[in-house]
Amino acid sequence: MGIVNVTPDSFSDGGRFLDPDVAVAHGIELARQGADVLDVGGESTRPGAAPVPADEELRRVVPVVERLAEATTVPVSIDTTKAAVAQAALDAGATVVNDVSAGRHDPEILGVTASAGAGYVVMHMQGEPRTMQADPHYDDVVAEVGDFLADRIEVARAAGVADGALAADPGIGFGKTVEHNLRLLAGLPALAERIGVPVLVGTSRKTFVGKVLARAGAASGDLPVDQREEGTLATVVWAVERGASIVRVHDVLPAVRAVRLLDALHSADAGAA
Repeated sequence: MGIVNVTPDSFSDGGRFLDPDVAVAHGIELARQGADVLDVGGESTRPGAAPVPADEELRRVVPVVERLAEATTVPVSIDTTKAAVAQAALDAGATVVNDVSAGRHDPEILGVTASAGAGYVVMHMQGEPRTMQADPHYDDVVAEVGDFLADRIEVARAAGVADGALAADPGIGFGKTVEHNLRLLAGLPALAERIGVPVLVGTSRKTFVGKVLARAGAASGDLPVDQREEGTLATVVWAVERGASIVRVHDVLPAVRAVRLLDALHSADAGAA
């Protein structure tokens, strides 16, 4: 899943693709590099991000969704929590709704998705973007995230979203400490078994990657966003090895190459056996 942020304030690439022409060109390039899905978002969900009114979000994303749906052969996903934005994006050609609130922000988004026969991704987040990193706490992060996702999947099913249209995202970096994120990645097999739908993992360029790499280099703080690609690739391979069906990334080509090599190694290993 290639990321197309049509925002001025996303943590990694805010403002780079705010112009619709630039965003569309970027999405087309990600598809050329091997993205299987293009995820278009018009509202930043970074820690501390301010909410965006629906009319502004619509202005940002609808032209981009429409043009990408026409210009590429890969599915387009709309990254939103709002039913009105989801509806407009689906009307413009999107076929997946990626909802970081899992239907809690605007429950009507579930009916909109179901009526369109679209795919739906439920994500776990403790709190909301403005406050989620204030003091996240879990007794057992893998169990609690798994329980939440399983519950929201059932809510989506009850709203009419088809079983085969569902996926779940543990929400790496959304109301989690570095240790919570690492524990979730370590616990992916158990999480995947618990929720019973395809798992989406989004670790790309996130703060925990920079902090872990800084620790490994005996540095304090974390690495800048543009120095987190090797760490991102490590988490991509780890996640795919442990049951993730989808990985959401900014840099598509390195991830595609890493997963292709991983597939080749599995094939060689099976042949040797």
